[in-house]
Amino acid sequence: MVFGHNTNLTLGNVVLHVQTEDRGESHGLIDTTVYFHGRVLHRRTNNYYDLLPLDEDRQQALKLRVDDQHHTVIDEIRSGALQLALPPKPDVASADRQEATPPVSSDVSTSAKALLLELTNAKSWLSGKHAKLQLSVREQGGQPVSGAQITVRVEGSDNGNVLHSQSGASGEALVEFEMPRISGANPALVIDARDASGSGHLRFVLRAKPRVA
Repeated sequence: MVFGHNTNLTLGNVVLHVQTEDRGESHGLIDTTVYFHGRVLHRRTNNYYDLLPLDEDRQQALKLRVDDQHHTVIDEIRSGALQLALPPKPDVASADRQEATPPVSSDVSTSAKALLLELTNAKSWLSGKHAKLQLSVREQGGQPVSGAQITVRVEGSDNGNVLHSQSGASGEALVEFEMPRISGANPALVIDARDASGSGHLRFVLRAKPRVA
């Protein structure tokens, strides 16, 4: 299995998730999607029909295009060249005046902080059918987060099981399992971490390696 780039991008108090994936030779497309709490803010798709059929040299050229598209979108977000419809900042003065009023339901928690969740062995987590996830949970300043509740699931699998773990004093956690059989479309490895102060989210799109004849 292989997966594309996944980056958590912090803009002030907002954390965006930028995901880029190669849709495979059957589609010939490179997709980049920008998420905020699961909501799609931007999607960019470019084809690589000129590289098909892929050989060793063209695969390297494709890798460079995937890298370039991913980093271009991130650079455009950081520079402001790509304008996104981000949620408005809370009105602190207004909030102070309404302390006795029942809170209004919102998709965005003004008190929650984003946790930096990382799969540190991203290139070697799968060996045969055995998955070994080495995870790191940290605050925005880099301090390790101890006691974060971690869940792992494989979307598009037969069993739909959710695995649970907890980060240790160093912010590290290890989750091991046997990969279930993939039966659904668009399978993905989904990892979430949460504690009292905030949460972090990773989603890696999975696709089978091409078989060698």
